Amino acid sequence: MDTGKIEELKQAMSAAAAAVPGTAPVVLMEICGTHTVAIRRAGLRTLLPGRVRLISGPGCPVCVTSQGTIDALVDLAGRPGVTVATFGDMVRVPGAHGSLERRKAAGGHVAVCYSVLDALDLARRRPEEQVVFAAVGFETTAPGTAVALEMARAEGLKNFSILCGHKRVVPAMEALLAGGEVRIDGFICPGHVSVIIGSRAYEPVAAQYRRPCVVAGFTAGQVLRGVAALLRQLAAGEARVENVYAEAVRPEGNAEALGRIGRVFEPVAAAWRGLGTIPASGMGLRAEFADFDGARRLGLPWPPPEEGPGEHGCRCGDVIRGAVEPHDCPLFGNACTPARPVGPCMVSREGSCQAEFRYGRP
Repeated sequence: MDTGKIEELKQAMSAAAAAVPGTAPVVLMEICGTHTVAIRRAGLRTLLPGRVRLISGPGCPVCVTSQGTIDALVDLAGRPGVTVATFGDMVRVPGAHGSLERRKAAGGHVAVCYSVLDALDLARRRPEEQVVFAAVGFETTAPGTAVALEMARAEGLKNFSILCGHKRVVPAMEALLAGGEVRIDGFICPGHVSVIIGSRAYEPVAAQYRRPCVVAGFTAGQVLRGVAALLRQLAAGEARVENVYAEAVRPEGNAEALGRIGRVFEPVAAAWRGLGTIPASGMGLRAEFADFDGARRLGLPWPPPEEGPGEHGCRCGDVIRGAVEPHDCPLFGNACTPARPVGPCMVSREGSCQAEFRYGRP
């Protein structure tokens, strides 16, 4: 983005921030891991008016996956005849009994996939093994999982299943506001998720909690436009949904993707790292697809037990809620680095701690 455009957006943000009533800091939360990385990498926080504070929320799907889910996957990977298929970031997330990476080093069966279709193909090629896909992610990745399950059912595959950790973003936003622990004056809504669910999905947040919501893309200009739009709403005393990413996001979302999700999944309560169990925030398999529930098929207790305190003083849960910044954790940059991560926020490329470590430090 050219210097002139940046200066124009800075002036727009400053004017709007000055018009927001009161003198308290204006706290805006982005809830998308891609936004978190883009903001840190481009140094966008340094361009904000002094009164405006931008914090990161539960936007990293790997980070919000509960410790109990990680422990369940590690358990499955150690069972004879079972292979856990997962995305790369999940492999290094530590659970109470080690990570999938360590389980694999000890002889467990773990396969890193680039998509759920890779896991499906693995099941086709290894009919003697039970292949369990770690289905994590928000509404962005859920349609792909749904497609794979419909294909598996059509093909009659008996050795493919999922451990379902898919989550829904809007209930988490509502839980953050209902909890009241962290001040949030407005949300920068996630671009990728919004392509699927549509900008209209955030209207209950704006209406019930009186918080403006702005959907933005991932360039510096898009993020700054999103901030400026939020500040203008706050200055005017408004709380509505606004979309500055109209080239990719429609009010109604993607009907085909939502249809796929609706045919295969239904809303269920789900455990989030740092947020506890949130009603209707997860996706459970509908009865027609119950045979593809890996926990049920392999006799694994589900849902997993609630997580305990952060391991060795790790404050990932607090970072996910926006209660603290990554550098507030005593382990950050010392005992916990991307090379030696203690918690998932340092493991994932979309995690707040890794983004801060790579781009946010002096």
